[in-house]
Amino acid sequence: MYRLLFSLVLSRLDPEDAHHLAFRVIRMLPALGFGRLVERLTAPDPSLAVEALGLRFPSPFGVAAGFDKDGLAVRGLGQLGFGHVEVGTITSLAQPGNERPRLFRLVADRALVNRMGFNNGGADAAAGRLSRLARLRHRPVLGVNIGKSRVTPVEDAVADYERSANVLAPFADYLVVNVSSPNTPGLRGLQELDALAPLLESVRAAAGATPLLVKIAPDLADDEVLRICDLVVRLGLDGIIATNTTISRDGLRTPASAVEAIGAGGLSGPPLAARSLEVLRLIRGRVPAELCVISVGGVETAVDVQERLEAGATLVQGYTAFIYQGPLWARQVNRGLARLRRRQPDQSTPTSAS
Repeated sequence: MYRLLFSLVLSRLDPEDAHHLAFRVIRMLPALGFGRLVERLTAPDPSLAVEALGLRFPSPFGVAAGFDKDGLAVRGLGQLGFGHVEVGTITSLAQPGNERPRLFRLVADRALVNRMGFNNGGADAAAGRLSRLARLRHRPVLGVNIGKSRVTPVEDAVADYERSANVLAPFADYLVVNVSSPNTPGLRGLQELDALAPLLESVRAAAGATPLLVKIAPDLADDEVLRICDLVVRLGLDGIIATNTTISRDGLRTPASAVEAIGAGGLSGPPLAARSLEVLRLIRGRVPAELCVISVGGVETAVDVQERLEAGATLVQGYTAFIYQGPLWARQVNRGLARLRRRQPDQSTPTSAS
């Protein structure tokens, strides 16, 4: 049914308008009073629970940052079956992001290109909202992803991130430093070790007891990934998220002329899957077993999620396939995971990675 709706209606809408329409419905689930009924149909099997970052995740599968930029639909997303919701990217200062159009579908590739530019209401506005969420007992695990404000010079990035961490860490179950979006000028340069080390040290201090992770790009060379792994271990961070969107346009089915017409932005979806899995394996081969590694990029099915778990991911996130699969996507993934676990009990991934 959803595929028909997507084909006949949603695919004809501007991608960002379609996102806002779906987002409003998800946001309204708790308020309309039938969110709990939906949850009965979508709740993950108890066998899927994972212990990580000192937290209990009802499922290893969550929604990546970018879908809920301001923390407005966390409860609704949880009621759809996501075990955790990573909100953001949130910046210290409110900003409108880049000019529209800034979100594009590559339907032949089941992919997206976005150059949103961290559009969000800012850390102060998010703090009040997240503080209320944090007090709720019945909600998914809440991650908060922070980035650099566009107007902040790169040389002042540490103070900008530090302020966001101070404001938001008290209300986050875990905090993520995003230095890997291709849509903020100069941001990816912060992945260079001489810039990244002081940034992470500063945010680590500001985050206090809140678990801290860093999100990296798929476009880093293998040796750069390994050096970041070593830095994360040395600084005592709690984890790595791999990966963000890519600037590569290799191997697409969409005609090159259409891709060129879209222009700059980060590509997400299945074309990213192979590199994301490759980076996951690099990281897991370098870091201690207890370090949390969250894999994201090109995940569509329960088989994809299980593959990431077997490759060493502690948790797995998705976003792009939500657009193509519809509101029952998390339910489909969770049910598929439970079936896979029952069929292959000896090969299931351990449910403890704290």
